[in-house]
Amino acid sequence: MGKAARDQSARDRIKAQREAERRQEQRKRVATIVTVAVVAIAAVGAGWWFSAQSSKPEEATAALAPISRAADGTVVMAKAGVDKPVVDVYEDFQCPACKALEETSAATLKNLAAEGKAKVVFHTVTIFPEQMNNGVTRANSVRAAAAARCVPAGPAWMAYHDKLFEEQPSETAEGFKIDDLVAWGEEAGVTDPGFAECVTSQAKAAEHLAASDKTLEAAGIQGTPTLKINGTEVDNNVAFTPAELRQAILDAAK
Repeated sequence: MGKAARDQSARDRIKAQREAERRQEQRKRVATIVTVAVVAIAAVGAGWWFSAQSSKPEEATAALAPISRAADGTVVMAKAGVDKPVVDVYEDFQCPACKALEETSAATLKNLAAEGKAKVVFHTVTIFPEQMNNGVTRANSVRAAAAARCVPAGPAWMAYHDKLFEEQPSETAEGFKIDDLVAWGEEAGVTDPGFAECVTSQAKAAEHLAASDKTLEAAGIQGTPTLKINGTEVDNNVAFTPAELRQAILDAAK
């Protein structure tokens, strides 16, 4: 083999070696990129899973904490001797956001009260002005709230409370009709013989409106739902995230 041929052969070997090294380096880079992508996807997946778990409603326990009605008309759910932390719930049966909170975080409040870890106080208000939807929305709210005041405190009150949110009508349509309000009471287990008449006559409407106006002014409520823990308003991002709400309430007990 001549010198020229040997030199060409050497150059070919060097070229082939460099090409092999280039391909090997390229494979390493691809492997690194894939690894980083997998880790990133796993991190995103873990974050999504954590977020989903945090937002997932709790399962309500079978037994509720005792439910009583205070002198001011508010309804208290707490075990005997549990005075704090106090969780105030300001809600309107006609308010769509209140229904969303009910579906998301109500079980957390019930469970914490049943566990003896919170005193939950329900303040039913009418947040809608008279002129909204020609008064239809406000009238719906008042009928529902007045009917709820006709229910004696106890498990039946909570069942009725939950039913009202379940059956919440559109804000633009007449709803919470008297016959339905009476029927839902029977379904909820209300046995008070005066319940039907109380609802039909809307005997508690004026009482509710007076209490609502007083509550909205005294508590500085600008909208519903509003949650307060020991008097401090809870951010909606926390209120609508069951795991965070539970932790916030537990932290307030320390």
